[in-house]
Amino acid sequence: MQYPDKPLTYPTSQKVDRVDDYHGTKVSDPYRWLEDPDSDETKTWVEAQNQVTFSYLNEIPVREQIKQRLTQLWDYEKYSLPFKEGDRALRYFYFKNDGLQNQSVLYTLTSLDAEPKVLLDPNKLSEDGTIALSGIAISEDGNLMAYGLSTSGSDWQEWKVRDVETGEDLSDHLKWIKFSSASWTKDNQGFFYSRYDEPNETTKLEDINYCQKLFYHQLGKPQSEDVLIYHRPDQKEWGFSGGVTEDGHYLIISVWRGSDPKNLVFYQDLTNPEASVIELISEFEASYSFIDNDGSIFWFRTDLDAPRGRAIAIDTCNLSSSPVSKEGWQEIIPQTEEVLEGVGILNNQFVTEYLKDARTQIKIFELNGSFVREVELPGIGSAGGFGGKRYDTETFYSFTSFTTPATIYRYDMVSGESTIFRQPKVDFNPADYKTKQIFYRSKDGTHLPMFITYKKGLQLDGTNPTYLYGYGGFNVSLTPSFSVGSLVWMEMGGVYAVPNLRGGGEYGEEWHQAGTKLNKQNVFDDFMAAAEWLIANGYTTPAKLAIGGGSNGGLLVGACMTQRPDLFGAALPAVGVMDMLRFHKFTIGWAWTSDYGSPENPEEFKALYAYSPLHNLKPGTSYPATMITTADHDDRVVPAHSFKFAAALQAAHAGVAPVLIRIETKAGHGAGKPTTKIIEEVADRWAFLVRVLVREVFA
Repeated sequence: MQYPDKPLTYPTSQKVDRVDDYHGTKVSDPYRWLEDPDSDETKTWVEAQNQVTFSYLNEIPVREQIKQRLTQLWDYEKYSLPFKEGDRALRYFYFKNDGLQNQSVLYTLTSLDAEPKVLLDPNKLSEDGTIALSGIAISEDGNLMAYGLSTSGSDWQEWKVRDVETGEDLSDHLKWIKFSSASWTKDNQGFFYSRYDEPNETTKLEDINYCQKLFYHQLGKPQSEDVLIYHRPDQKEWGFSGGVTEDGHYLIISVWRGSDPKNLVFYQDLTNPEASVIELISEFEASYSFIDNDGSIFWFRTDLDAPRGRAIAIDTCNLSSSPVSKEGWQEIIPQTEEVLEGVGILNNQFVTEYLKDARTQIKIFELNGSFVREVELPGIGSAGGFGGKRYDTETFYSFTSFTTPATIYRYDMVSGESTIFRQPKVDFNPADYKTKQIFYRSKDGTHLPMFITYKKGLQLDGTNPTYLYGYGGFNVSLTPSFSVGSLVWMEMGGVYAVPNLRGGGEYGEEWHQAGTKLNKQNVFDDFMAAAEWLIANGYTTPAKLAIGGGSNGGLLVGACMTQRPDLFGAALPAVGVMDMLRFHKFTIGWAWTSDYGSPENPEEFKALYAYSPLHNLKPGTSYPATMITTADHDDRVVPAHSFKFAAALQAAHAGVAPVLIRIETKAGHGAGKPTTKIIEEVADRWAFLVRVLVREVFA
């Protein structure tokens, strides 16, 4: 069975006469009504679209077989990195998933050899696993845990407090929290967190989020009595992240504005009840990540005058009359050719994480910046962890690659020895697969890396179904990682390719900026050049090539399939930003103007309009087979993006390839999604590609 002999019949998408004027350019928006997810018209449309989509997927014979294999492989124990808290009674904490549990369970134990005790099992909070544990913070003495819950994938959180010993919740209950963690004070009496004002009864899923505020919550008191620490009503776009230093003396406030990595840093002396908030760094000129402090000396990782990152020390007692003066600043670890991703302190030494061509390197330095050693990792891949307190000599890290499930190692900071602590057992043989990193050139000659993974014995005859996955934005780096979903694709004979596009963080802030605003087209050119390289080198052909990505990666897929529909056989845009003229009008979308630019700016409007997937569909064009995926509770990239794009694509499409939209219910942008929903979505994704790319299976 190949494509249907005639195009599918899609639900009717009503058009309205809506035209907007952007700097003299008239732009029609016939599907504006789909922006309201709660209207009866939208609900009817969603139901009708899902009926067409799932009828199509139900006809694929291998769909159930793929789902069964995914379920079989997914059924292995998964552990998080253990971490410890407690100044007097030490406790360890870690997450574990037995295999197919919808949500991982949080355990605590008094030593690594002790019997673990369940501290919180999110699976018992809902029958379908759609309530997720979205954040935790353990008090200094290890006796209390503040924790956040999100429902149906929403970014909104409710925070509670639990007694670690008894497992009982206290009376504390905090609401209207979004984009926030919690940080306890040294006395264990309360914590700092950030929230928005309580929405009124007319507030909707898609309404904009402005004016975040930083509060202190004292245990046992109602949220209405929380102390407002800092807010800026004159700067509605500012957000605040408050963290208490390890010594308990200072509150460090990182001030963010949208998705721009540049931030401000303020601080408050917690030892002085009368102390005001001091603006240490008051210009959005670079990114600053607080590492630790030694009294009045604050250490930061920054990209100021160092786009690939460096570590500096600021002596807050050695500044001139202006706190923003850089006279008291000292460089500790200078910039290198590799990108400095992060810095922590263990054993009174700096532990640094570098990226070299999107692969992890871990290096250790003394506090004066002198090099100690490089941590020997198990291979080429991604390592993370190395958490703990300043004088800890024991820590843990995980290592993963495209064919290595995340393995947890215990690391001795004194001897430099790594030993395996947890090693998952997945039902496959890693030796059957191969990963290579190649370098290719984009349209303007820029050199880019790409990872390609496949089953050994692959013939470069152009017949291999290939899944090209990308992101390219917001300073996010795509590094090697293991995925059961990708493994099943490769088991079936597919090639999995991941290029490192501009807009990401793989080569520092200059690389990021080269894929933003007026330079955003570079990202799409990079992705299409990767596709052309795979075709030219015999991995695949356009008819066998699928592209995929989520969120900003969904935009990537939408832009590339509208610019070069001839280059791809299938497209899988997930929770994508598709309407580049109205993205800033919903929830936190305004924050993305740092990467995308603003439609309110005439020059940036032209660039946005030139690639906006929704606005570049051309009637009468044959587009690749497409399955758009989104969720009805996505309050980050609201589903209207995908709804409007699907309606417009179905109207414009002239070919016989299917154009479907799969709309998940009781789900959001992706975080906290239950295992059952993940397996179902991945099974549908691969079944769709098998049907549209590997057509001989149905002959």
